[in-house]
Parts: sequence; structure tokens; C-alpha cells
Amino acid sequence: MKILILSAATGGGHLRASHAIEKYITENSTGNEVVVVDALKSINAVLDKTVCEGYHFLATKTPKVFGQLYRKSNEESLLSNLVTRFTSVFSQKLVPLMEEQNPDIVLSTHPFATEMISHLKKKGIVTVPLICLMTDYGPHRAWIADHVDAYIVSTKDMIPEMNAMGVPTEKIYPFGIPVGDVFYSKGDKPALLKKFGMDVGVPTILIMAGSFGVTNIMKIYKTLIELPIDFQVIVITGKNQKLFEAFTPVVGQSPKKTKLVYFTDEVENYMHASDLIITKPGGLTVSEALACNIPLAVFDAIPGQEEDNANFLLSHGMAVKLEKGVDPGKTILSLLEDNKRLEEMRSSCESFDKSESGKNIFSLINELCAKNRKEA
Repeated sequence: MKILILSAATGGGHLRASHAIEKYITENSTGNEVVVVDALKSINAVLDKTVCEGYHFLATKTPKVFGQLYRKSNEESLLSNLVTRFTSVFSQKLVPLMEEQNPDIVLSTHPFATEMISHLKKKGIVTVPLICLMTDYGPHRAWIADHVDAYIVSTKDMIPEMNAMGVPTEKIYPFGIPVGDVFYSKGDKPALLKKFGMDVGVPTILIMAGSFGVTNIMKIYKTLIELPIDFQVIVITGKNQKLFEAFTPVVGQSPKKTKLVYFTDEVENYMHASDLIITKPGGLTVSEALACNIPLAVFDAIPGQEEDNANFLLSHGMAVKLEKGVDPGKTILSLLEDNKRLEEMRSSCESFDKSESGKNIFSLINELCAKNRKEA
């Protein structure tokens, strides 16, 4: 069986989810081939650059405008129709890829790719099943297309809203967003703390800047380190050299023990070593933190999907929100001083168990492929 996973690099989450399911299938089955392709890059490098840089600019420089576009495109409006027409035009550019790969099934982790394959199915050019894997905790009309055979969503909470968008319940599978098994494997916390040069038995806060990097995180850090309680901090700036360099002298003079990390390929170990994570609520970061059973304090949610993610966490008692205009130190202090509340948040994270996501997705892939072969 050949499985084609289509994604795009607008943010890091779509590709991370793609590679997580690729890794699961590769490691847990034989005789199957999984190919992950960046759909936009395969069509045109200029298009890919335009879309990705446009998304980055809107999300980071003009978040209010991004939020307005997000809400407008979630309505059955002219803008929503324009997005559909845009993807329909470019769908023809995917035909050579589909002919070259000749997959038995297509799994899409990006709305543009979902819409394009759906259009090709409508025209009869693609005849294999299409699965749409949504990478956030709230639905958006951009993900919904007429010829999708199944939707994989992060939580059953999304089902009523998707029903209202015209998606029948029998097509919706709340298997959760796939993340690497390493996030579910409970690490040896004391050993990890020692490995990272941190103290054992001291509350540890992990601060993550996100895939785009965040400058407001410096203000949060400076407020935290003045708190009159004992804790230590790990800061991961990601591939943001400017932010890393800005943190370096501040960390050097910090009254709190702090480990500053530029880029790392063992995020899961830093999560397993920590008691609380402060982060932007991107869909994959949220999913990885929940897999590690680590409570979250979320900030600077991009209006739109990150706000949906934050609201999901807050409504289920898995996170606190660092509100603009409110001293983040007070919010964190009240949480660290309330062990019962922190433990309840951790239990809420643990009860949201999506460790079977990869297994369930692979079973669905097999089921749809078998059905398609029978009907062919």
C-alpha cells in the first residue's frame, strides 16, 4: 500500500503531524510505503514562498488583520469562495505528482492540499480515498471539502461545529493530532534534570518561543525571575538567533537558575523534565505538551486557530492564560503556590489520552483502502 501525505510549511505543525504519522506507519508495519510531500513546493517555488511568507507576515506583524481574515473565510462568503477558486485553479498542478506517486490513499494535513485533491476527485482525476487531518482544536471552513472521505480531528468537541458546516458525524474521527511516541514515553525526570544541569526537586518552568519566535517572551521571563518563590527555568528560543542573543546576557544575570537552549531535537525530554510550559498555543505544541501531561500557560495566541486552541485548553482545565495587560508573574505565582490546582491540571492533560492516534489513523487508512478496492 502506498500512502501519500500532502502538507505545507505554513507554520511547523502541518509537517510535524505528517512526519509523526509517517514514522508510526513505517515503524509499525511492513510492505507499506509512505511519502510526505510539501504540496505548495511541488506546485511552484514562488507560490510556496508567497503563501508561507504571507502567512508569516500576517500572523506575526498584523495579527488583527489575520484574525479578521480567518473569521471572514470561516463564513460562506465571497472570501471563502475565492479561496476555493484559488485552490481549484492550482489543483491541476498536482496532477503530475499524483501520476508519479500513484498512491492508494491521500492524507492531507493542510487545507489547501485538501481542497486541491477534493477538486481532482470531483473531476475524476483522483479516485483514491482522501483523509483530511486537521491540526488545530477548532474547525475552520477552509478544511471542509466536498470529496473528503474522512476527517481526523483533535477532539470530539469539534463534531457539532463541523456538523453545522455540513460534515456528517460518520465522517469525523476524533483520534487526535498525531505526535511522536517519544512524547508519550514517560521520561525519568530526575535523570533528565541532571542531564540538563538542573536541580532535582525544584519546580521547573519550560518557556518555548514557538516556530516563529516571540519577543514578548523576554518580558514574561523578566517578570518571572523576580517572583519570591523557588523555581528554575528552561528557555528554548528555537531557530531565532536574535532572541537567543537577547536572552544570553539576561540569563547570565538572572536570580533564577536558567538553561538557555537555541535549537534542540529533544523537545520531548525538556517537556518531561518540566512542571509547567509557557508557550504560544500552536496545535502541535499543544498536542505534544498534552502527550507529556504538562500543564500550559499560554500567551500571544494568534487570533483564529491559536485562540481556538487556547479556548479548548482553558475549557478543559489544562491551561491558564497570560492575559495582555495582566502581570504574568502573578498568574504564574498563584499557580505554582497552588499544588492542588497544578496537579488537577496535570490530571486533565493525562485524561486527554490520544496515545492511540497513530494506530487508529493507520487502521482507518487500511479500512478506506480496502473499501475502495472492493468498490473499484
